[in-house]
Amino acid sequence: MTVEARGFRQFVLKVHSRCDLACDHCYVYRHADQSWRRRPRVVPDAVVTATVSRIAEHARAHPEVPRLHVILHGGEPLLAGRERLARIASALREALDGVCDLDLRMQTNGLLLDEDVCAMLVREGIRAGISLDGDRAANDRHRRRSDGTGSYDAVVRAVRLIGSPRYRSAFAGLLCTVDVENDPITVYEALAALAPPRVDFLLPHATWDHPPPRPADPPDAYAQWLIRVYDRWRDRGRPFPVRLFDSLEAGRDGRDSFTEALGLGSPDLVVVETDGEIEQADWLKTAEQDAPRTGFHVLRHSFDQAAGHPGFLAQQTGVAGLCRTCRDCRVVRICGGGLYGHRHRSGNAFDNPSVYCDDLFRLIGHVLRAPGPGRAVRAHTLTPAGFDSLAAGDGDDDALRGLLRAEASIRRMLLAAVCARYPGPEAAALTRLDRRWPHQTAAALRHPYLGAWAVRGLEGRLRPDAVRQRLAEIAVSAALRAGADLRIGLPATAGSIHVPSFGRLVLPASGDQVVLAAHGGTLLIGTDGHEAALPVARAPDRAGRWEPVRRIVAGELRVLLEDGDPYRDGYPATPSPRLDDAEYGLWARRFTEACDIVRTRHARRAPGIRTLLAACTPLRGEDGQKTAAAHPQAFGALGLTLPETAGSLAELIVEGVQQVKFNALLDLFDLATDDEAVEGLRSAYLGRLPASRVPHDGLTRQGRRVAARLRD
Repeated sequence: MTVEARGFRQFVLKVHSRCDLACDHCYVYRHADQSWRRRPRVVPDAVVTATVSRIAEHARAHPEVPRLHVILHGGEPLLAGRERLARIASALREALDGVCDLDLRMQTNGLLLDEDVCAMLVREGIRAGISLDGDRAANDRHRRRSDGTGSYDAVVRAVRLIGSPRYRSAFAGLLCTVDVENDPITVYEALAALAPPRVDFLLPHATWDHPPPRPADPPDAYAQWLIRVYDRWRDRGRPFPVRLFDSLEAGRDGRDSFTEALGLGSPDLVVVETDGEIEQADWLKTAEQDAPRTGFHVLRHSFDQAAGHPGFLAQQTGVAGLCRTCRDCRVVRICGGGLYGHRHRSGNAFDNPSVYCDDLFRLIGHVLRAPGPGRAVRAHTLTPAGFDSLAAGDGDDDALRGLLRAEASIRRMLLAAVCARYPGPEAAALTRLDRRWPHQTAAALRHPYLGAWAVRGLEGRLRPDAVRQRLAEIAVSAALRAGADLRIGLPATAGSIHVPSFGRLVLPASGDQVVLAAHGGTLLIGTDGHEAALPVARAPDRAGRWEPVRRIVAGELRVLLEDGDPYRDGYPATPSPRLDDAEYGLWARRFTEACDIVRTRHARRAPGIRTLLAACTPLRGEDGQKTAAAHPQAFGALGLTLPETAGSLAELIVEGVQQVKFNALLDLFDLATDDEAVEGLRSAYLGRLPASRVPHDGLTRQGRRVAARLRD
């Protein structure tokens, strides 16, 4: 199998190779690889300079990566000194300015965290994660000093300091290594009491040669431990993101994992040691001496050269690169074989399931059975008759309304996850509005492109300030519908503001902070302490240019002509810029004529169009190209080119809404086990392929049911 090297997104820079704790479960000092002994204690300036230059070089070579993550690591990175850390941060920002966004983090044990260090972290934009294994007994079981004394008091002091309002912007969260000898609920409550912005639970690094410690009973003790924590976290309303649990639920819902320990996404992390050696991820140190070694060095090689190393390429082969046991497993697309290092065994290297295979299978099964959007949607919105109706390509009224409720549940779930991952005044305002005016907030959430935005935010493909701006815009949209009062400040860097379903405000480059406000159903815009009611015709020029969203009304059908939303891309053709009045008039006339044709020539499809079509985005057509595309992450949105006749447009609308239905079925049901089977079924659903020619190989039970209904 030929595998193409991919660009790195995460760079771990080791700034100090020693530690001021002597944790007995540490993968750096207590496992097979002992290369730390030969490395310099502190990273030399020459290595830092070369690393920064190589990262910037890599970013320029991969413009498809809009945001890079750099983690300052160790050993204990604070042993390098705050001045050195500040210089590294400054050099990274300068090198990547205008190239890509930088997410700069540090993982620390917290012992050296004080007021001066916290102030430096805030000033330099470094977010620190702190390692803490729970309550005093749990933490001090392993995280001890070299003299045997515990670290709990010092670490909790550090967590409370960085979690205080003055420094909280520099607090990334807590990292907890699981020990099944500790009580899971006591550990969870101890972490939750510190109000972390997020938590990550790690399985202790182990291999088949050196398995994790296990009690005699039960055999899936790690799953049982994590299940109890998951249930408590879920019962408490998910008060903070937990990367492991969020990744499991993302996999359940067909989205990408947020951790390399789960899922089939390609690993994108590379390590630079204090001596400048470029290595694979640290968890390979548990396998054997020099297991992470690549032979590349920042003084002599680029990261693109390192990306071609067989060790990196071996982790990018998806299902095909897993052992037979994993390939045949029904949860492989969620599990992904577990963490690569946990598969190692002498004799056949990584051609094994995870040493935690039984635990992962049990844990994933529990999450799949837990209440969530998938189960709730299937149980309460689509009856078997409704499924059959949609599978046949049409959908009766009950089935179509069921799809609307199902997709609304999914969109609400996505938004809740975004609010949890990006806490702040914007998320808090939206949560308050939802509690007091749930129907008006639900109406605001119907805008299709909120789904596309939420997925990008959760996958880390947007800057945090862009995510928070969108949360503020959604909150204002809900407040306008409710007639509620709301006032939210936005950064001066916001070039435009898009209030979903209302319109876009293009801001002047004044550098003033922007204040969005809703009062009595009226949208207000303020800059530099002043407010002016919109539309802009009644506001000073400095307030910006207001572009209201326009609609097309054709009988019972009301469709947004969405040519301003910033997340309306993702189609096979480029979205058109905002239409002028003449272009809008042409679209409205032809669309209305097309809807009349649909009612007469395509009567079977008319109910689906009337119920499901929420927004239309004009696309640029080249050489008379006709395009109708349903956005894969924006239920109810179509991208359309405008053909010369209303009849052609009617056919595009019919095909586009069929795509909307099929995408919704894919959201709710596992129809196939591979992409080829999905595309075959899609072609039959859209009438491009006779249903009799859809192969059953790769189809699930529900997929075969769809194929059978299409043949009827």
